[in-house]
Amino acid sequence: MVTSPIQDAESRMLKTVESLKREMDAVRTGRASPALVEGLVIDYYGASTPLNQLATISAPEPRLLVLQPWDRQAVSAIERAVLKSGLGLNPATDGTVIRLPIPQPTEERRRDLVKVAKKHAEGARISVRNIRRDVLEKLRAMERSKELSQDDNRRLQDQLQKVTDVSISRIDTLVQAKEAEVMEV
Repeated sequence: MVTSPIQDAESRMLKTVESLKREMDAVRTGRASPALVEGLVIDYYGASTPLNQLATISAPEPRLLVLQPWDRQAVSAIERAVLKSGLGLNPATDGTVIRLPIPQPTEERRRDLVKVAKKHAEGARISVRNIRRDVLEKLRAMERSKELSQDDNRRLQDQLQKVTDVSISRIDTLVQAKEAEVMEV
């Protein structure tokens, strides 16, 4: 009996769910989270560099992010990138430290953020379904080449469906939790 296609599918689906968690962390809520800005790309001396490689990012208060660049020359580049990011954040700089106050989102902005979270979740669901489809094709090919009996194929397809259902339910749980977090006042 062959279980490696199922294990492969399970690990790939788990990676998809983990990727969704990281995307959900970047969706802005009313609280400060370093994940909100750590992926911003800064044009630093002609090279595109992620913010988390140029500065220390901390959240000392629930509504404030503090960016402390390791190089003072990077302060203005970081400030420009934050303004261009579309996050709706206005940096306050004192020359060495950049403070990003996180404003309370309006009701309309919260609904938009929920839509963004649901869009990320749908992308993850599609990815999980594509993984399932690829593994089903492998199983059918193995059956055609007589590497797998019909009974084993059916059993593995059932296992694959269970793994897929678990992954989809994890995605649904993540998006529901993010929706509740975003909509809380």
